[in-house]
Amino acid sequence: MHISAKDLAAIIPPGFTLGVATAAIQIEGALDEDGRGPAGWDVFAAKPGAIVEDHSPAVTTDHYHRMPQDVALMKQLGVDSYRFSFAWPRIQPTGRGPANSAGLAFYDRLLDELLANGISPMATIYHWDTPLALDEADGWMNRDTAYRLGEYAAILAEKFGDRVARWVTINEPATVTTNGYTLGLHSPGKELMLGAFPTVHHQLLGHGLAVQALRAAKVPGEIGMTNVYSPMVPNSINPLDRISAGLMDLAQNRLYADPVLTGKYPDLIRAAKFFSSFEHPEEDMQLISQPLDFYGLNYYMPTKVAVGPGGGAVPASMAEAMGSDLSAAGSGGTPFHVETWPEADITSYGWPVKPEYIGVALKEMAERYPNLPPVILTEGGASFEDIIVRDKSTNTRFIPDERRLKYLSDHLETALRATAPGGEAESVDLRGYYVWSLLDNFEWSAGFNQPFGLLHVDFETLERTPKASYFWLQELIEERDLFQAASAAIAQAVIPEDAA
Repeated sequence: MHISAKDLAAIIPPGFTLGVATAAIQIEGALDEDGRGPAGWDVFAAKPGAIVEDHSPAVTTDHYHRMPQDVALMKQLGVDSYRFSFAWPRIQPTGRGPANSAGLAFYDRLLDELLANGISPMATIYHWDTPLALDEADGWMNRDTAYRLGEYAAILAEKFGDRVARWVTINEPATVTTNGYTLGLHSPGKELMLGAFPTVHHQLLGHGLAVQALRAAKVPGEIGMTNVYSPMVPNSINPLDRISAGLMDLAQNRLYADPVLTGKYPDLIRAAKFFSSFEHPEEDMQLISQPLDFYGLNYYMPTKVAVGPGGGAVPASMAEAMGSDLSAAGSGGTPFHVETWPEADITSYGWPVKPEYIGVALKEMAERYPNLPPVILTEGGASFEDIIVRDKSTNTRFIPDERRLKYLSDHLETALRATAPGGEAESVDLRGYYVWSLLDNFEWSAGFNQPFGLLHVDFETLERTPKASYFWLQELIEERDLFQAASAAIAQAVIPEDAA
């Protein structure tokens, strides 16, 4: 069981954003239309065996051609905001030089459509679709890519700054480094292990340069960045497990948040030999740590860590879902590994469902960063196998995705209670929650086999079908609006006449 939509609505504070999120390469399709250049992901996805069942982002949900329909479904849903990403190669086909007018025109139409329907745009500047020309020049291993991102941000600020309410500079640099450059599971498919460290700094520098470009353009929208956050939990009371969890926390969480929120890398990281594998000017840190209007957290799960190489880099269930055989990854070569949570429900991705740890994540952020800006949960959701039920008498389809519905309800409730007065993370100014995702989509190496959407997509007909979770969120938003309208009316009614 989970809290009712009506009761959950009653604890949502005024001004709290309920939104949905997507990313360009996962939904747009139209990879070779209207002047879009190739992305590194286009080439990576075309390699045999790189993606489950050789699925392709070439069409995916065809959002590029069906955008008005998708915005209409958001309007029907009632969300406050839509988080999308600009496709870098659609706007700058080679990652440098003048903008492609046709690419700009698509996002012009998207923004106008959103605003006409009362939906506030949150735009992500970089969500992993590096232009192929930059990937071929060493991608994020090359410091120059950070400067290219800064120039790209300036183009977006000039063209769209008047209509974007919130900007996310870069999405999940930790995932780009780990999956793209350390383990080779994502584009560009490099397996550099500790040699991937420069990609951390170059992405964070790109973030700083993008912030600088947005500020220089005086955009009125709020500016922040987003990284995935996973609380690290020792597998046992063994002190070595605790040390291993601490090291994993450094590598996954603090390595990215500390520079942005404190202006320096963690002490232990800076003392490590591999840190000296590249030099960076001190002014880089000033750019990276510029004040932000919000900090974005993508939260999906905690991670249980044990000492030793274990059987592989990740549990077998997760490896299978990712479409890669990781049975040997990290075996014999890493000092710690990820363990399973036998007592927990798991998603189709093999991820543990542990909503209580979203409160832990927020508490850890509050304790580590006394000057933490307002926080937005910029992604949260779960992939579960969906069963389509057809009513023959009306020829309608229904998708009773109760597990996804419960996941969203439990995580949102936990986050709200954790940050309410008396909660474990009450000092955190939590401003919103964005559901991942609006649509079933191309889920990176897992192709179309991991549906996260509130809307089911038939990838043959491209028909969209709302799931039960879609109708639940719709009800939650309606109940919130009713509750807040009633509260405002009551507050107005009790104002003494002489104070009016």
